Amino acid sequence: MRLTKIYTKVGDKGTTLLASGAKVPKDSPRIDCYGTVDELNSFLGLLRDTLETDRFADLNAQLAAIQNECFDLGGELATPLDILDPNRQQVVTHEAIERLERQMDAFNEGLAPLENFILPGGHRANSLAHVCRTVCRRAERGIVAMANAGDAVRDEPRIYLNRLSDWLFVASRIISSRLGVAEVLWKQAPKKAPPK
Repeated sequence: MRLTKIYTKVGDKGTTLLASGAKVPKDSPRIDCYGTVDELNSFLGLLRDTLETDRFADLNAQLAAIQNECFDLGGELATPLDILDPNRQQVVTHEAIERLERQMDAFNEGLAPLENFILPGGHRANSLAHVCRTVCRRAERGIVAMANAGDAVRDEPRIYLNRLSDWLFVASRIISSRLGVAEVLWKQAPKKAPPK
């Protein structure tokens, strides 16, 4: 692939083209969904750039693989299901989902069990992992909205994003642990006395 001209003017009237060639409004559920995946990918890149290379070499390598999968996912979401060919196009796979699960299991072996809800914070990298997690959840909701609007999509993209948001939560804990930063715990407000 070689791009010699970046602007096309195709979207000047608020529409864009799907991989099928169909023209759709830029605020359609499908466009919103893969736009959110693109946003997630940008934040994942920022997270990688924030992490120290030596201390987080393994995490950065895993994030690089995830960024590539998110790019594949965006391509899949830009392709209507009736013309999608998983044998010819890069798509999210069950193997990728299982890999995220294995990585989370390995991460969790070195972490203290959770005894309270955790708030984002304590270090910029930790907070950024939570930003990635919440954008990932929004992308997942976008897939559900897209399917509910009648725009069919395979199950794997939704499952992948669901698992990835969990992965990012566990990664935020790994980041805090390796940096020696205390996790910020949610403090429940005292219960109000019943009215007399």
